[in-house]
Amino acid sequence: MIERIRPAIARLWTGHRVPVIAVSVVAVVAIVAASLLLVVRPGGTAQATASAALSAAASPSPSDSAAASSNDFNLSPSTIPADWVASDLDGVLAPTDLAHRLPMAVMISDNTIDRPQSGMSSASIVYQAPMEGGEDRYMMVFQEGTASDIGPVRSARPFFAYWVFEYKAMYAHDGGDPKVIGTVIPTMANYFYNMDTGYGASCPFHRITSRSAPHNEYTNSTVLIGCAAKVKYPATYQNLPTRTFRDDTPLAQRPASQVISIPYHTGTIGYQYDPATNSYLRIVDGKNQIDPANSKQVYARNVVVMYQTVTLDPTTDKGYNRILLGNVGSGKATLFIEGKAIDATWKKTTNTSLTRFYDSSGAEIPLVRGEIFMQSVAVGTAVTAK
Repeated sequence: MIERIRPAIARLWTGHRVPVIAVSVVAVVAIVAASLLLVVRPGGTAQATASAALSAAASPSPSDSAAASSNDFNLSPSTIPADWVASDLDGVLAPTDLAHRLPMAVMISDNTIDRPQSGMSSASIVYQAPMEGGEDRYMMVFQEGTASDIGPVRSARPFFAYWVFEYKAMYAHDGGDPKVIGTVIPTMANYFYNMDTGYGASCPFHRITSRSAPHNEYTNSTVLIGCAAKVKYPATYQNLPTRTFRDDTPLAQRPASQVISIPYHTGTIGYQYDPATNSYLRIVDGKNQIDPANSKQVYARNVVVMYQTVTLDPTTDKGYNRILLGNVGSGKATLFIEGKAIDATWKKTTNTSLTRFYDSSGAEIPLVRGEIFMQSVAVGTAVTAK
């Protein structure tokens, strides 16, 4: 039941409907919890009542105040409220204050010891990219959905920051390499909202006891939104360009299956297409990926593979070969949407511009509404689909 009413609680933290004053969480919940919010998400059902929201909100806690998972909510077109709008990042239909909420990007580790990561099923966009030392790293970007746990939180890199700048998002991370801390963040401060635990902004972060440091730093949507308000960051999306989204094709027009395999140094990422839900079940090293934050299977609606240059930089951090990822410019991409593979070109013209995807005729490719997984791999990586 709590999963069904969490959107009502999440509304308390949108930042522009509730004044930022010294008031207890319980008191704020009592004021507005009766106004129930749901998010239209593919692959599940959504039913709740205001009375249930009030009951569940009686004793909220940071771990119990997250809202929609990426896979929780689905309403038929006839039941979608007329005033709901498309979310900026993934096209999901939601109430205006959630659909246009300030995006929150969180750096997430992918060492084997860090798995399973929490919060991935609730993100609007998830990036995965190579890292130094034979590792890779994630960045989860949240907008209309929220999660009760997000982590493990790790450090920033310049190329992830360039993706953050596309949305002028809040960037939650634990420090970073010398280039991102010493050059990128100071010179690009107008293009994002910094939330860095390593440099004084520790508000949203805590350590869990079930994992050892540095693999035990976590946050959640409630405290991220509350900390953003505390430092007077804006509550809403900053009127930047968005991608193009479309509705699903009819079931009869969808392929029966598609299996995708994407190799990384730390393991193979797989996707299994399900025509009934028009989504991709996500698989990590042969096992279904379950999100510990809500015990739900992680799904993608769009899988975007970007082939990008990966080189080593031995100069900016003495003793380390840091990764230089070529995510500004253009290159080959493959978009997996509704069980089909689309050959494409990715383009990101500047550090702050939105990465877009174009077909062979030069037309931008629309994505289906729902969670997007951006898989950055080195040029020449053998990605397979059948």
